[in-house]
Amino acid sequence: MTDSVTRMSDAVSLAHSIVTMQAASTQQALSIEMLKQNAQTEQSLVALIQQSVEQTQAMLPEGQGSLVDRSA
Repeated sequence: MTDSVTRMSDAVSLAHSIVTMQAASTQQALSIEMLKQNAQTEQSLVALIQQSVEQTQAMLPEGQGSLVDRSA
């Protein structure tokens, strides 16, 4: 009877380990997906800012908006 209890305990421990590893794997996958989405959002924001800068420069008279004199 002790052997069967030990085997049952081992089986429960193994099952617990498997479930824990699967949960950790799922959490890592979700974290990676969130990081990917954050990176895509940041890339979109950079593109939007770049487009805004280009549009602003296009509206300025020629020669303005390319350099800023910070020495004054």
